[in-house]
Amino acid sequence: MTRMADPVLRIQQPGLLATLQDYGRFGQMAQGITQGGPMDERAFLWANRLLGNSFNAAQIEVTLGQFKAQFCRDCLFAVTGAEFPLQLNGRPVKTWRVLQARAGETLTIGVNERGLRCYLAVAGGFAAKTVYGSVATVTRDGLGGLRQDGTPLLQGDELGARTPQQKTLESRRPSSKLNLTLPQQPLLSVVPTAQWQKFSRDAREQLVQQRYEVTPQQDRMGVRLKGEQGLSDIPQSMISEPLPLGSIQVPADGQPIVMMNDHQTLGGYPKIGVLTWTARSVLAQLPAGRKVQFRWLELDEAQRELRQVYRVFNIRR
Repeated sequence: MTRMADPVLRIQQPGLLATLQDYGRFGQMAQGITQGGPMDERAFLWANRLLGNSFNAAQIEVTLGQFKAQFCRDCLFAVTGAEFPLQLNGRPVKTWRVLQARAGETLTIGVNERGLRCYLAVAGGFAAKTVYGSVATVTRDGLGGLRQDGTPLLQGDELGARTPQQKTLESRRPSSKLNLTLPQQPLLSVVPTAQWQKFSRDAREQLVQQRYEVTPQQDRMGVRLKGEQGLSDIPQSMISEPLPLGSIQVPADGQPIVMMNDHQTLGGYPKIGVLTWTARSVLAQLPAGRKVQFRWLELDEAQRELRQVYRVFNIRR
């Protein structure tokens, strides 16, 4: 366990997986170092916005709940992402809004079968030393996190916080006009890129005409999907090339694999497209057994969405 001189939070129960994440590690792919960062970027960015933090302020990504922590001093916090049941000192509290914690109070995050991840943010953001410019925890690379070695948070760990900009409680939450809930059967937008033209027209149509099931073979590196039929006429494997975040690789069995935040930086399977920003955040929340469908989206529309995200959340890289 790691102890701080003036902690804001003490981990009592990390659950299955709790990791420290900022927006990610950029400009290091040539060295084989992946981006990391929050799987559900939308939820992460909203938590920081609600608290008046920088877009890059570090948070705790909690996977599958069963998390418990004690606040060591008064602070403002927010929990976004999947609608996990929350209790503050035994009192139910709500997600997606700014809350006040007092020193000694305990936050409990329960279990939610409809979503995988939530994000715990405090005013100012959690403090940790950076590795290659980021605190993002990437276990595969052994980088980042509270100990800078890629290990997840452990029982007894203490986290400090940076000086907050927002110090008084304001009743902030996203506008009700925004639809931040997970649809029952998500329609994930895909930009046709990379080896798209090498796939047959039948394969490209098949990708968007059938439903896919999220399989248990998923983690922060990638998500395997299973369709009613594997895609036909798959291009031959190729020389390995860089893998963008959200790219859809199609191996010989025709069943797609979506590359997520901790993916390897190179891959030799042909890629039929790349998920949009919103589609990645939605997929990051889907447990095994959920069904999804794809739809093609033009590149300029995906770029327009991403530019708007950068404006709204004041992202600078």
